[in-house]
Amino acid sequence: MRRSSALIVSIALIAGLSACSTATSDPSCTPLAESGSAVDKVKVSGGFGELPTAEFPTPLTTSKTERKILVKGDGAPALPGGAVTLDFTIYNGETGDILGQTKYDGTDLQTSSLDDNSLIHGLVATIQCAPAGSQIVSVIAPTDLLDQNGAPVGDLGKDTSLVVVADLVSTSLARANGKDQPAQDGFPAVVLDADGVPGITVPSSQAPTDLKVEVLKKGDGPVVQAGSSVTVHYTGVLWSDGTVFDSSWSRKTPATFSLNGVVPGFAQALEGQTVGSQIVAIIPPDLGYGNQDNGTIPSGSTLVFVIDILGTTP
Repeated sequence: MRRSSALIVSIALIAGLSACSTATSDPSCTPLAESGSAVDKVKVSGGFGELPTAEFPTPLTTSKTERKILVKGDGAPALPGGAVTLDFTIYNGETGDILGQTKYDGTDLQTSSLDDNSLIHGLVATIQCAPAGSQIVSVIAPTDLLDQNGAPVGDLGKDTSLVVVADLVSTSLARANGKDQPAQDGFPAVVLDADGVPGITVPSSQAPTDLKVEVLKKGDGPVVQAGSSVTVHYTGVLWSDGTVFDSSWSRKTPATFSLNGVVPGFAQALEGQTVGSQIVAIIPPDLGYGNQDNGTIPSGSTLVFVIDILGTTP
Protein backbone atom coordinates (compact mmCIF):
# COMPACT_ATOMS: atom_id res chain seq x y z
CA MET A 1 0.00 0.00 0.00
CA ARG A 2 1.30 3.46 -0.83
CA ARG A 3 2.07 5.88 1.94
CA SER A 4 0.42 9.29 2.16
CA SER A 5 3.55 10.97 0.81
CA ALA A 6 1.66 13.95 -0.54
CA LEU A 7 0.54 14.75 2.96
CA ILE A 8 4.06 14.46 4.32
CA VAL A 9 5.64 16.60 1.62
CA SER A 10 3.22 19.52 1.69
CA ILE A 11 0.35 20.41 3.96
CA ALA A 12 -2.09 23.27 4.37
CA LEU A 13 -5.24 24.05 6.26
CA ILE A 14 -8.42 25.90 5.40
CA ALA A 15 -11.10 27.72 7.35
CA GLY A 16 -14.64 28.46 6.27
CA LEU A 17 -17.91 30.17 6.98
CA SER A 18 -19.62 27.22 8.62
CA ALA A 19 -20.11 26.77 12.33
CA CYS A 20 -16.88 25.40 13.84
CA SER A 21 -15.79 23.46 16.88
CA THR A 22 -12.60 22.28 18.53
CA ALA A 23 -14.46 19.85 20.80
CA THR A 24 -13.54 16.17 20.82
CA SER A 25 -15.74 13.09 21.10
CA ASP A 26 -13.21 11.48 23.45
CA PRO A 27 -12.49 13.28 26.73
CA SER A 28 -9.11 11.54 26.97
CA CYS A 29 -7.91 13.08 23.70
CA THR A 30 -6.16 16.45 23.84
CA PRO A 31 -6.41 18.66 20.71
CA LEU A 32 -3.11 20.16 19.60
CA ALA A 33 -4.52 23.22 17.81
CA GLU A 34 -7.29 25.74 18.38
CA SER A 35 -9.06 28.39 16.35
CA GLY A 36 -7.49 31.80 15.85
CA SER A 37 -7.30 34.97 13.77
CA ALA A 38 -5.40 33.37 10.88
CA VAL A 39 -7.79 30.48 10.25
CA ASP A 40 -10.72 32.91 10.63
CA LYS A 41 -9.54 34.62 7.43
CA VAL A 42 -10.02 31.50 5.31
CA LYS A 43 -13.40 31.11 3.62
CA VAL A 44 -14.31 27.63 2.35
CA SER A 45 -17.07 26.57 -0.02
CA GLY A 46 -17.99 22.93 -0.53
CA GLY A 47 -19.03 20.57 2.22
CA PHE A 48 -17.72 17.22 3.41
CA GLY A 49 -17.13 14.88 0.47
CA GLU A 50 -17.05 17.73 -2.09
CA LEU A 51 -14.11 19.37 -3.82
CA PRO A 52 -13.59 22.49 -1.69
CA THR A 53 -12.57 25.97 -2.70
CA ALA A 54 -10.76 28.19 -0.20
CA GLU A 55 -10.27 31.94 -0.37
CA PHE A 56 -7.94 33.85 1.92
CA PRO A 57 -5.77 37.00 1.80
CA THR A 58 -2.16 36.41 0.84
CA PRO A 59 0.33 36.16 2.28
CA LEU A 60 -1.38 34.34 5.16
CA THR A 61 0.86 33.22 7.98
CA THR A 62 0.70 32.25 11.62
CA SER A 63 3.22 31.66 14.37
CA LYS A 64 1.13 28.83 15.83
CA THR A 65 -0.93 26.22 13.97
CA GLU A 66 -4.67 26.95 14.11
CA ARG A 67 -7.61 24.72 13.18
CA LYS A 68 -11.39 24.70 12.99
CA ILE A 69 -13.83 21.86 12.48
CA LEU A 70 -16.20 23.14 9.82
CA VAL A 71 -18.41 20.05 9.70
CA LYS A 72 -18.32 17.87 12.81
CA GLY A 73 -18.73 14.16 12.13
CA ASP A 74 -20.26 11.58 14.41
CA GLY A 75 -17.61 8.88 14.04
CA ALA A 76 -14.79 7.77 16.30
CA PRO A 77 -12.14 10.40 17.07
CA ALA A 78 -8.67 10.45 15.53
CA LEU A 79 -6.51 9.29 18.42
CA PRO A 80 -2.72 9.54 18.68
CA GLY A 81 -1.06 6.57 16.99
CA GLY A 82 -4.25 5.45 15.25
CA ALA A 83 -4.80 5.35 11.52
CA VAL A 84 -6.61 8.10 9.62
CA THR A 85 -7.95 8.16 6.07
CA LEU A 86 -8.28 11.54 4.37
CA ASP A 87 -9.26 13.59 1.38
CA PHE A 88 -7.47 16.93 1.39
CA THR A 89 -6.63 20.15 -0.43
CA ILE A 90 -3.37 21.94 0.34
CA TYR A 91 -2.64 25.61 -0.39
CA ASN A 92 0.51 27.68 -0.21
CA GLY A 93 -0.34 30.34 2.37
CA GLU A 94 2.02 32.84 0.76
CA THR A 95 0.69 32.62 -2.82
CA GLY A 96 -2.71 30.93 -2.50
CA ASP A 97 -1.69 28.27 -5.04
CA ILE A 98 -2.96 24.70 -4.66
CA LEU A 99 -0.04 22.39 -3.88
CA GLY A 100 -1.92 19.12 -3.75
CA GLN A 101 -5.43 17.74 -3.84
CA THR A 102 -7.10 14.33 -3.80
CA LYS A 103 -9.99 13.56 -6.13
CA TYR A 104 -12.73 13.38 -3.46
CA ASP A 105 -14.25 10.37 -5.24
CA GLY A 106 -12.80 7.62 -3.06
CA THR A 107 -10.16 6.55 -5.57
CA ASP A 108 -7.09 8.11 -3.94
CA LEU A 109 -7.86 8.40 -0.25
CA GLN A 110 -4.71 8.81 1.82
CA THR A 111 -4.10 6.67 4.92
CA SER A 112 -1.44 7.26 7.56
CA SER A 113 -0.67 6.79 11.22
CA LEU A 114 -1.43 9.86 13.31
CA ASP A 115 2.04 10.50 14.68
CA ASP A 116 5.06 12.68 14.00
CA ASN A 117 6.99 9.77 12.46
CA SER A 118 4.44 9.44 9.66
CA LEU A 119 3.13 12.99 9.23
CA ILE A 120 4.51 16.45 9.78
CA HIS A 121 3.45 17.81 13.14
CA GLY A 122 1.15 20.46 11.66
CA LEU A 123 -1.05 17.84 10.05
CA VAL A 124 -1.16 15.81 13.25
CA ALA A 125 -2.32 18.98 15.03
CA THR A 126 -4.93 19.54 12.32
CA ILE A 127 -6.51 16.11 12.71
CA GLN A 128 -5.99 14.93 16.29
CA CYS A 129 -9.21 14.39 18.29
CA ALA A 130 -11.52 15.29 15.39
CA PRO A 131 -14.29 12.71 14.85
CA ALA A 132 -14.56 10.76 11.61
CA GLY A 133 -16.88 12.46 9.15
CA SER A 134 -15.47 15.90 9.92
CA GLN A 135 -14.32 18.60 7.52
CA ILE A 136 -11.39 20.45 9.06
CA VAL A 137 -9.54 23.59 8.08
CA SER A 138 -6.23 24.75 9.48
CA VAL A 139 -3.38 27.12 8.94
CA ILE A 140 -0.10 25.36 9.69
CA ALA A 141 2.73 27.42 11.13
CA PRO A 142 6.18 27.19 9.47
CA THR A 143 7.62 25.68 12.65
CA ASP A 144 5.19 22.76 12.27
CA LEU A 145 6.20 22.14 8.64
CA LEU A 146 9.75 20.93 9.24
CA ASP A 147 11.04 17.51 8.31
CA GLN A 148 13.00 15.28 10.68
CA ASN A 149 16.18 17.23 9.84
CA GLY A 150 14.59 20.56 10.76
CA ALA A 151 14.33 21.74 7.15
CA PRO A 152 11.12 23.06 5.51
CA VAL A 153 9.25 20.37 3.55
CA GLY A 154 9.29 20.47 -0.23
CA ASP A 155 10.25 23.80 -1.76
CA LEU A 156 8.55 25.92 0.87
CA GLY A 157 10.32 28.94 2.27
CA LYS A 158 11.19 29.01 5.93
CA ASP A 159 8.45 31.57 6.66
CA THR A 160 5.68 29.98 4.54
CA SER A 161 2.51 28.67 6.16
CA LEU A 162 0.16 26.16 4.59
CA VAL A 163 -3.61 26.16 4.45
CA VAL A 164 -5.31 22.75 4.48
CA VAL A 165 -8.88 21.61 4.06
CA ALA A 166 -9.15 17.98 5.16
CA ASP A 167 -12.05 15.55 5.12
CA LEU A 168 -11.48 12.96 7.84
CA VAL A 169 -13.16 10.02 6.10
CA SER A 170 -12.38 7.37 8.69
CA THR A 171 -10.34 6.69 11.80
CA SER A 172 -9.08 3.45 13.27
CA LEU A 173 -7.14 1.94 16.12
CA ALA A 174 -3.36 2.05 16.44
CA ARG A 175 -3.19 -1.70 17.20
CA ALA A 176 -5.51 -4.56 18.08
CA ASN A 177 -7.00 -4.04 21.52
CA GLY A 178 -9.26 -7.07 21.88
CA LYS A 179 -9.36 -9.66 24.64
CA ASP A 180 -6.61 -12.29 24.53
CA GLN A 181 -7.77 -15.70 23.34
CA PRO A 182 -6.37 -19.19 24.07
CA ALA A 183 -3.67 -20.36 21.65
CA GLN A 184 -4.50 -23.16 19.21
CA ASP A 185 -2.24 -26.12 18.44
CA GLY A 186 -0.48 -26.20 15.10
CA PHE A 187 -0.37 -22.44 14.57
CA PRO A 188 2.76 -20.27 14.44
CA ALA A 189 3.87 -18.71 17.72
CA VAL A 190 3.41 -14.93 17.87
CA VAL A 191 5.26 -12.59 20.22
CA LEU A 192 4.53 -8.83 20.23
CA ASP A 193 7.08 -6.15 21.01
CA ALA A 194 6.28 -3.03 23.06
CA ASP A 195 4.74 -1.32 20.01
CA GLY A 196 2.60 -4.29 19.03
CA VAL A 197 4.81 -5.43 16.15
CA PRO A 198 4.54 -9.23 15.82
CA GLY A 199 7.40 -11.67 15.69
CA ILE A 200 6.34 -14.95 14.07
CA THR A 201 7.85 -18.42 14.53
CA VAL A 202 6.55 -21.01 12.08
CA PRO A 203 6.32 -24.61 13.30
CA SER A 204 8.43 -27.30 11.65
CA SER A 205 5.37 -29.38 10.78
CA GLN A 206 3.93 -29.73 7.29
CA ALA A 207 1.83 -26.79 6.11
CA PRO A 208 -1.95 -27.26 6.20
CA THR A 209 -3.69 -27.56 2.85
CA ASP A 210 -6.79 -25.61 3.88
CA LEU A 211 -7.24 -22.03 5.10
CA LYS A 212 -6.70 -21.90 8.87
CA VAL A 213 -7.55 -18.92 11.07
CA GLU A 214 -6.66 -18.38 14.73
CA VAL A 215 -8.00 -15.44 16.76
CA LEU A 216 -5.31 -14.13 19.11
CA LYS A 217 -7.30 -11.13 20.35
CA LYS A 218 -11.06 -10.76 20.04
CA GLY A 219 -12.23 -7.21 19.46
CA ASP A 220 -15.68 -5.80 20.12
CA GLY A 221 -15.88 -3.46 17.14
CA PRO A 222 -17.86 -3.68 13.89
CA VAL A 223 -17.89 -6.91 11.90
CA VAL A 224 -15.87 -7.02 8.66
CA GLN A 225 -18.24 -7.73 5.78
CA ALA A 226 -17.42 -9.42 2.47
CA GLY A 227 -16.11 -6.88 -0.04
CA SER A 228 -15.75 -4.12 2.54
CA SER A 229 -12.78 -1.81 2.99
CA VAL A 230 -10.48 -2.54 5.91
CA THR A 231 -7.61 -0.80 7.66
CA VAL A 232 -5.09 -3.25 9.05
CA HIS A 233 -1.56 -3.66 10.29
CA TYR A 234 -0.05 -6.94 9.15
CA THR A 235 3.09 -9.00 8.77
CA GLY A 236 3.35 -11.81 6.24
CA VAL A 237 5.90 -14.64 6.36
CA LEU A 238 6.55 -17.80 4.34
CA TRP A 239 5.58 -21.06 6.04
CA SER A 240 8.61 -22.70 4.45
CA ASP A 241 11.27 -20.75 6.34
CA GLY A 242 9.58 -17.89 8.23
CA THR A 243 11.00 -15.21 5.93
CA VAL A 244 9.10 -11.91 6.15
CA PHE A 245 7.93 -10.93 2.66
CA ASP A 246 5.75 -7.92 3.58
CA SER A 247 4.87 -5.86 6.64
CA SER A 248 2.92 -2.66 7.09
CA TRP A 249 4.68 -2.25 10.46
CA SER A 250 8.00 -1.75 8.69
CA ARG A 251 6.44 1.11 6.70
CA LYS A 252 5.08 2.60 9.94
CA THR A 253 1.69 3.07 8.28
CA PRO A 254 -1.42 0.85 8.36
CA ALA A 255 -2.79 -0.40 5.06
CA THR A 256 -6.30 0.36 3.79
CA PHE A 257 -7.78 -1.64 0.92
CA SER A 258 -10.88 -3.38 -0.35
CA LEU A 259 -11.21 -7.10 0.35
CA ASN A 260 -12.08 -7.43 -3.34
CA GLY A 261 -8.50 -6.47 -4.18
CA VAL A 262 -6.52 -9.04 -2.15
CA VAL A 263 -5.84 -12.76 -2.50
CA PRO A 264 -8.90 -14.89 -1.64
CA GLY A 265 -7.43 -16.41 1.52
CA PHE A 266 -6.65 -13.00 3.02
CA ALA A 267 -10.18 -11.78 2.36
CA GLN A 268 -11.81 -14.96 3.67
CA ALA A 269 -9.73 -14.83 6.85
CA LEU A 270 -10.96 -11.30 7.62
CA GLU A 271 -14.63 -11.72 6.72
CA GLY A 272 -16.73 -12.07 9.86
CA GLN A 273 -13.96 -10.90 12.18
CA THR A 274 -14.40 -7.83 14.39
CA VAL A 275 -12.49 -4.57 14.60
CA GLY A 276 -9.98 -4.69 17.45
CA SER A 277 -9.16 -8.34 16.75
CA GLN A 278 -5.77 -9.82 15.91
CA ILE A 279 -5.74 -13.01 13.87
CA VAL A 280 -3.30 -15.48 12.36
CA ALA A 281 -4.20 -16.66 8.86
CA ILE A 282 -2.48 -19.64 7.21
CA ILE A 283 -3.20 -19.38 3.49
CA PRO A 284 -2.53 -22.35 1.18
CA PRO A 285 -1.19 -21.68 -2.34
CA ASP A 286 -4.56 -22.12 -4.07
CA LEU A 287 -5.97 -19.24 -1.97
CA GLY A 288 -2.79 -17.18 -2.29
CA TYR A 289 -0.58 -16.73 -5.34
CA GLY A 290 -0.82 -20.29 -6.62
CA ASN A 291 1.99 -21.60 -8.76
CA GLN A 292 3.26 -18.19 -9.84
CA ASP A 293 6.16 -16.25 -8.34
CA ASN A 294 5.11 -12.94 -6.83
CA GLY A 295 8.10 -10.79 -5.97
CA THR A 296 9.82 -12.41 -3.00
CA ILE A 297 7.10 -15.07 -2.73
CA PRO A 298 8.07 -18.29 -4.56
CA SER A 299 5.47 -20.27 -6.47
CA GLY A 300 3.48 -22.76 -4.44
CA SER A 301 4.05 -20.89 -1.16
CA THR A 302 1.90 -21.25 1.92
CA LEU A 303 1.57 -17.81 3.50
CA VAL A 304 1.20 -16.83 7.14
CA PHE A 305 -0.23 -13.45 8.13
CA VAL A 306 -0.63 -11.87 11.54
CA ILE A 307 -3.29 -9.19 11.07
CA ASP A 308 -4.46 -6.44 13.41
CA ILE A 309 -7.95 -5.33 12.30
CA LEU A 310 -8.02 -1.60 12.98
CA GLY A 311 -11.12 -0.38 11.12
CA THR A 312 -13.66 -1.19 8.43
CA THR A 313 -16.11 0.62 6.17
CA PRO A 314 -18.77 -0.88 3.84
